[in-house]
Amino acid sequence: MSIYGVSGSKIYIGAAKEPANGADLVAADFTSQTWTEITPVESIGALGDNAEVSTFDVIGIARTQKRKGVANAGSMAVVMGSDYADAGQLALRAAAAAKGSYAFKIEFNDKPATGASPKNSLRYFTALVMSASEALDGANNILKLSSTLEINSNVVVVHASAT
Repeated sequence: MSIYGVSGSKIYIGAAKEPANGADLVAADFTSQTWTEITPVESIGALGDNAEVSTFDVIGIARTQKRKGVANAGSMAVVMGSDYADAGQLALRAAAAAKGSYAFKIEFNDKPATGASPKNSLRYFTALVMSASEALDGANNILKLSSTLEINSNVVVVHASAT
């Protein structure tokens, strides 16, 4: 098994897309999307399900019983150098002003070195774009745009392949 660096990974925004009502999304649910890359990105953030804990205090055994509750794929903090002409950033800003969820795709830089048509790993999901705020730090800093994505679906994993 190999490990891979984050360098070369990309994030894209698609069109408005609401999560499936009670059903997990699959890769085919994203095939009709037109993707716009968001650049220049400094940090994409973390994603993936975490289960909430459901508890019940049982009097007869004086013990709390625990069960896995609902899954939450979390929040992503995407940080980029602010570029007023970048189509991806413009789409992100527009999505921040909207109420609904949008489709997102992350492409890793991990395709196999050999194969008929090597492909990188992908992650698909929908998210609410909660913010698009500019950070004006010190005089020697780059003006940055930070966006919080509240993941609103399961994260669809498509592994790298040689074909």
